[in-house]
Amino acid sequence: MIVRLTGTLIEVNDDSIVVDRDGVAREVLVPHFAISELAAHRGQLVTLHTIQFYEGNHASGHLTPRILGFLHPEDREFFTRFVSVKGIGPRKAMKALAEPVRRIASWIESGDAKALARLPGIGNRAAELIVASLKGKVADLAIAGASSEPSKAVQLSSPQRDALEVLVAWGDPRGDAERWLERAGQLHPDLQSPDEWVRMAYRIKTGVDG
Repeated sequence: MIVRLTGTLIEVNDDSIVVDRDGVAREVLVPHFAISELAAHRGQLVTLHTIQFYEGNHASGHLTPRILGFLHPEDREFFTRFVSVKGIGPRKAMKALAEPVRRIASWIESGDAKALARLPGIGNRAAELIVASLKGKVADLAIAGASSEPSKAVQLSSPQRDALEVLVAWGDPRGDAERWLERAGQLHPDLQSPDEWVRMAYRIKTGVDG
């Protein structure tokens, strides 16, 4: 089993990346919350903590090997516990991880099924089952005192907040847009207008800047 993979990040897609190692390119499925962070490392060497599984029809024998990748070992550890919940398979779990795992673990530990239900593909019934199955089992991965509201827009400047609303209006997830703008602020603190922040956020999204 491949448990760690290091290579050059050459492609970033909506739910997967491509990593090249010694001329061999491997597709790796990644959680949605990690896409913006990975995009900032396009063309660079990255190390992923990985899990392998087979996807397809076991009865017919038509199975395709897949690699799941995580930037941090604690993210992989959370995933292994998350998929132990009945009805949460690898694909569904990766789609659901639209927020950092420490925040999701905090919602589980606090019994916040309402916040969990907002995750892609989860809903109320699955959220209740997740809490029932994992509460008390992911405390080591949770953020103490985490809020059920993913937004951290209050920490952004006024032009950044205006840019955030533009990005959200254009269809970008709020959490992703916040991370792009925060990264833009780290790299280019001299930006002034909302338009400048929007342009820089998209450069970071696509890996052009970062």
